Order: sequence, then C-alpha cells, then structure tokens
Amino acid sequence: MSIFLDDSSKVIVQGMTGSEGMKHSQRMLASGTNIVGGVNPRKAGQQVEFDGGVSVPVFGTVAEAMEATGANVSVVFVPPKFAKAAAIEAIDAGIELLIVITEGIPVKDSAEFFNYAQAKGATRIIGPNCPGIISPGKSNAGITPANITGPGKLGLVSKSGTLTYQMMYELSDIGFTTCIGIGGDPVIGTTHIDALAAFEADPDTVGVVMIGEIGGDAEERAAAYIKDNMSKPVVGYVAGFTAPEGKTMGHAGAIVSGSAGTAQAKKEALEAAGVKVGKTPTETAELMREIIAGL
Repeated sequence: MSIFLDDSSKVIVQGMTGSEGMKHSQRMLASGTNIVGGVNPRKAGQQVEFDGGVSVPVFGTVAEAMEATGANVSVVFVPPKFAKAAAIEAIDAGIELLIVITEGIPVKDSAEFFNYAQAKGATRIIGPNCPGIISPGKSNAGITPANITGPGKLGLVSKSGTLTYQMMYELSDIGFTTCIGIGGDPVIGTTHIDALAAFEADPDTVGVVMIGEIGGDAEERAAAYIKDNMSKPVVGYVAGFTAPEGKTMGHAGAIVSGSAGTAQAKKEALEAAGVKVGKTPTETAELMREIIAGL
C-alpha cells in the first residue's frame, strides 16, 4: 500500500500551462502519474500536448475539472500571490488532496487557506513550499525525481526537499511505500505526526525515516507522538547542527531562538523517544538498514 497517493489517484494541475507547471507535468506523466486535467481560466477548453502522445484538457475551474474527470488530487504551480486563491478554489471544490508546491507564499495566506481547509474538513494539504509526494511505481504528485528509488517497505517524511531526495537514494536498495516532503514553512498542512500516523496504519510500511531541521518544535512534538503511538521503528535526521543561533537558514521556519529549536535539542527529544538519530543522512540510512536487517 501507500499513503495519501496511489495508482488510482486522478491528478489535476493548477497552473499546468505555465513554464514550471508544464515542465513538472511532463515529468509526472513520465513517472506514471495519471494527470487528467489542468486548470487555467484563460485557457479553458484547450488541450495541452505532452511527449509520448499524451493530450491533457484544460479547464476553467477546479470544480469543472473534478466534475469532468473525477479528479481527487490537485498540484498547485501558481505564483505566490495567486496561491491562496488557487488553494481556496480547490478546497471549495472538495478536492481530497491538495499539494502546494509554491515557495514564498506569505505566512498569513498559508494560515488562512489551511484554517479554511480545516473548517471545511474535506481536504488534506501537503505543503506549501514542498516537493510533494511520491508513491514509487504508483504515482508522483509534485517535483520529486521519480528515478531515485523504487517501491519498497519504508516510509519517509521530511521537511527538506533535497534531503528527501538524498534519503530516497541512500535507501534505494530497500525502497519506499511513500515519500512525503511536507515543507519547511512556519505553517504547513500535513505534519510529521500526520505522516507518522498514516505510516503506522499502513500494513506495507515496516519502518519510517523522519527528517527534520532546526526551528520550531515540530520534531519535539513528533518525538512525543512516536513514544506514545508508534510500534514501527523510526530513525531520524535533523538538519542544521552547524547553524548559527538567531539566523534563518533556508526555510522560513528554520530559525533558532535560544536553546529552543536547535538540532541538538531535537536530537535529544527524539532519542528519548527511542528514535535512533544519525549525524548525517548516510549514517541515518545505515541505522535504518540495520533495523530492517534485524526484523
């Protein structure tokens, strides 16, 4: 099995006709994703031709795309200033899974569309500022390269896009049920805990790799959740051991205040919950490999 995304997922792309949307739609199609439509009100009624003889219709709204195609997943490739409106449109249409790739969305906008989704109760958001989600061999919604790893029995949840890719590569000998890049902004839809709960419930996932980074307390909260709720082994990696205090590093959420949010504090919290934490991505992968060998 996989979590949140599988080979039955019908995907639409908001912003498909833009340069980023076109490029990544082509890559998603090449990795087997069932893209059934694009959304652009100015190009409704057109067909977009992709390599391999694939023709994808463009709809004026998410609701129209869903009605015509039965789509249940949308990937958002729109500029930051239009992202909130695009997300709310998808939420109003009742999309089940909304993956917001866009970087640089104002935190206020993200908070508003996330709270709106929570109030509506029908839409799971992944992101924003994330690489999306891939269930290798089944579907790929976002910008994650599909050729790094294949299907297998591990789950992966990560704040960092590039570290998602590296861990997929490091453990490609075992493979993954699903890999999720949840994004590193201060407000995100799907959290480490959401993914951990789904992996715990998935019978085909036997172990989980969790990648965090400095800033905030998401990893500490995940550690408490793991201690109380996870029966499956979890290994962790926390990016940012060498980051200077008080400086934002990369993601908008990756800022350390005093001792709160440091890589060391997160590592200690995870280890106290029984999670083995690697000093590097390679060491983290090796820890998981040892655990799997002993199962």
